[in-house]
Amino acid sequence: MTFTPGTSLTHETAARELAGGIAAIEQGQADFSFGNTANIDSSAVACMLAWKRQALKSGIPLKFDNLPENLVHLIRLYGVTELLSNPAG
Repeated sequence: MTFTPGTSLTHETAARELAGGIAAIEQGQADFSFGNTANIDSSAVACMLAWKRQALKSGIPLKFDNLPENLVHLIRLYGVTELLSNPAG
């Protein structure tokens, strides 16, 4: 099963998306797809870091797919590429 954030992951939607992602991890979901997410700000990076932290605590190898180019740029800008990279395998 895949968790898919909404079309917008910004300051206005971050709390809802964060909670949805954490609930998905608690249900054992490990794949997060951003294929439908077009509107991004730095809150998306903060959510991703929180999801990664929750997944690590739960022993789940979280995988992020279909990252929009603007999100990739923010991840690089904040220097967290390595933290948010997908697990090997």
